[in-house]
Amino acid sequence: MPAPSPCVFPDVESLYLAHHGWLQHWLRKKVGNAFDAADLAQSTFLKVLTARGLDQVQEPRAYLTTVAKGVLVNWYRRQALERAYLEALATLPEALAPSPEERALVLETLHEIDAMLDALPPVVRRTFLLSQLDGMKYEDIARHLQVSLTSVKRYMAQAFRHCLVAMP
Repeated sequence: MPAPSPCVFPDVESLYLAHHGWLQHWLRKKVGNAFDAADLAQSTFLKVLTARGLDQVQEPRAYLTTVAKGVLVNWYRRQALERAYLEALATLPEALAPSPEERALVLETLHEIDAMLDALPPVVRRTFLLSQLDGMKYEDIARHLQVSLTSVKRYMAQAFRHCLVAMP
């Protein structure tokens, strides 16, 4: 078996210089505008900065595409969260509408909560949301998810521990 060829891009700078334009163009086709594409390209390269093993990358565009897809998924989720929040605000009487500063703080908090919940395993997240948002009792959650009451208690403890650790 032949040894892998050495990476042409031993550092982020050379990778950036060689592929930033291509990546930004690829992202522009995905999101439909240059401004968001530029932000997403920068976010992709920020992730690359903290990645290990860059010197092992054999296919730089495939690597960048993979990283950018993760960034793009998070961006789409943020957009959906913001739209839902703004739609909820639109139903409020003008006198109760929050100020732009309050709106920004709430959106930032919503994004942090979303990221915190996203880091939980799916069954733990579902259990936590059924308890905290739907107000279901642990016994009802166990029946709904078809798991034991002990599992529900363990999932809730895991969710609370995660939330406590993730809080600033």
